[in-house]
Amino acid sequence: MRVLLWHVHGSWTTSFVQGGHDYHLPVTPDRGPDGLGRARTWDWPASVREVEPAAMRDLDVDVVVLQRPHELELAERWLGRRPGRDLPALYVEHNTPAGEVPETRHPMADQRAIPVVHVTGFNELFWDCGTAATTVVEHGVVDPGHRYTGELPHAAVVVNDPVRRGRFVGTDLLAPIAGVAPVDLFGMRVSLLDRTPGLTTYEDLSQDAMHAELPRRRVYVHTARWTSLGLSLIEAMLLGMPVVAVGATEAPFAVPPEAGLVTTRRDQLLEGVAAFVHDPDRAAAAGRAARQHALDRFGLKRFLRDWDELLAQAR
Repeated sequence: MRVLLWHVHGSWTTSFVQGGHDYHLPVTPDRGPDGLGRARTWDWPASVREVEPAAMRDLDVDVVVLQRPHELELAERWLGRRPGRDLPALYVEHNTPAGEVPETRHPMADQRAIPVVHVTGFNELFWDCGTAATTVVEHGVVDPGHRYTGELPHAAVVVNDPVRRGRFVGTDLLAPIAGVAPVDLFGMRVSLLDRTPGLTTYEDLSQDAMHAELPRRRVYVHTARWTSLGLSLIEAMLLGMPVVAVGATEAPFAVPPEAGLVTTRRDQLLEGVAAFVHDPDRAAAAGRAARQHALDRFGLKRFLRDWDELLAQAR
């Protein structure tokens, strides 16, 4: 099939474009949020093609995969066809609801033309989509391989925009964690926290570089309070890393007890990090369990199979 989608979430798109379809991504001269085009820090197949807005009127599209509310208007303006009316469409909801949870209304609520595809069961349960058709396709991740060494007695955290997103992603927890173990923080715009004691930042590494660096750390810490299930958490598990996670949103259902610790207690969170940092054998064993669980639940084949079924139904 010929699929039009925007490059919004690089990690999710990396998995999505591994399927057997042709993927068309809008690209603009400034490569801004509505025209990023192909990724520059991920390895994408040749079936992913960039298309300029001016050329989209002549683009033969089977289905549009929307990910943000304003893409509905963009697609209609650039294609000359309205998704959900003139051509099939699906809307992927990546995020937890904001506002008056659990009464937050989804922007696609109460319409029947475009099904809403949630990436976690938590999101589907908490968003109010009204009478809109909903389904869940859990994440699938390209397996980076078991690379865990845990040679550095450090805690690894991956967060984008930690200053702007603050308590949502648990930025306030970084300093307490750094009090029990050195913290290596990876992501975009993490250098704004360079002066935090006990914290070392690694700014916007490529996916390959990230996959090489993360498993050198003893334990992965998932600090988010109110986000969807981060793909970096799943990638860390696939790399063979043990996990200590804040027990919020989907995390308690994604990390089994044998893979680490999920808790809503601050003291237990810090104790869990310290325990893994000081016990390399226990950390390695939990990491092996984490990897096996991630392979079983978040494998790429299952993810692509689920999406093939949805795309076929939409068509």
